[in-house]
Amino acid sequence: MDAPDGWSFEDGGKALTRSLKFKDFSEAFGFLTRVALHAERVDHHPEFTNVWNRVDVRLTSHDAGGVTDRDIKLAKAINSLLPG
Repeated sequence: MDAPDGWSFEDGGKALTRSLKFKDFSEAFGFLTRVALHAERVDHHPEFTNVWNRVDVRLTSHDAGGVTDRDIKLAKAINSLLPG
């Protein structure tokens, strides 16, 4: 299983992570909102933090003990939500 563009495996494949920078807090928060709405629709919720213009995302399937196809799909969906 390969990590999607911009993503890295951490903890020996237990999670996918990505750190993103935006032009300001508003753009970062708007992105978080889009991710949250998508995550709710697919019932798979990321761990994320926001500090001003930076968003750090961590994906894992806790019940499976690591990264699954659901995480890969969510990472790709998150990539598609990035401002263009």
